[in-house]
Amino acid sequence: MAKDAITGARTRFGNQRSHALNANRRSWKPNLQKVTVKINGDAAKTVYLTARTLRAGLKNGSIERV
Repeated sequence: MAKDAITGARTRFGNQRSHALNANRRSWKPNLQKVTVKINGDAAKTVYLTARTLRAGLKNGSIERV
């Protein structure tokens, strides 16, 4: 199971509840993207990042795309 290299986000599990409160198991998967980046000026490497982490990192300058 892949996970975000920075935040550690991975698949979460829980219950899907109907109006009658019947419970069915389901999962929520993060929007993982395989990207080549420089994190905090280190050497470029290919990692999995969530779209949210990638967007925030590019915006604040801690992540640079290669």
